[in-house]
Amino acid sequence: MTAKSGVLLAFCCITAIAAVGSIFELSSGHPELGSLTTEIILAASIPLTVVSFWGAVQDTKANQK
Repeated sequence: MTAKSGVLLAFCCITAIAAVGSIFELSSGHPELGSLTTEIILAASIPLTVVSFWGAVQDTKANQK
């Protein structure tokens, strides 16, 4: 595992936590940051999680040879 993979995985974890937190906030009915802001965070964090995880896996595969 390279430093790039580690950074991507760390970013993946942070964005996944943001997505889960946003879901809980929206399901509570009264998000602290407001519905629009929380929805924007959720909408941005899901693709960022997927892309950063995919990038970490690809980087690790490339450096295993």
